Amino acid sequence: MTEPIDVRERMEVCDLLLELGPDAPTLCEGWTTADLAAHLVLREHFHRWSDAQRAVEKAKGLPAMVARLRAGAPLIPWRLPGIRNVFNGLEYFIHHEDVRRANSRDPRAPMADLEALSWRMVGYSARRVARRIRPYGIELVLPDGRRRRYGSGEIVTLTGPATEFVLYLGGRRSAARVTLSGAPDAVAALERTKTAI
Repeated sequence: MTEPIDVRERMEVCDLLLELGPDAPTLCEGWTTADLAAHLVLREHFHRWSDAQRAVEKAKGLPAMVARLRAGAPLIPWRLPGIRNVFNGLEYFIHHEDVRRANSRDPRAPMADLEALSWRMVGYSARRVARRIRPYGIELVLPDGRRRRYGSGEIVTLTGPATEFVLYLGGRRSAARVTLSGAPDAVAALERTKTAI
């Protein structure tokens, strides 16, 4: 049986956090690897949290936070069959890449399950961004030629793997491996619009 995406990404980011230590940079502005680990722990175990709670979690040390992450998320809602990857798969993928790419790691080889999940889920972000850049629209084009269009009018086209769309539309523009093309005004509208959702 194939390991769920959320488990695989969780374990791999845990390994990387311990390898790099608590003070390594991430793509999350102002956050170190310790901040990111605290965020992941708090996200799964509390409904709301503050900077003060993140500081309390960080004070426990990176090994303790990673041990809590390795133990897995609570069953509800994070591990329910059929929705676990929707809730946690892309969250862990994005934060894994936040750590990898901020520390000069190359993108990983494509993984079919992660690409399929990303292609399925990226439409939510693309729709929101398309609304923000009206009267322009966005088209996403995969390397195999599959495409989706959001919005209308002149179009900005993003070309690349679905996982890279997730990163780009999730606010990791400088790290995402996508190509932008299309109407100059539409490209400019996208470039000046906040994409982190």
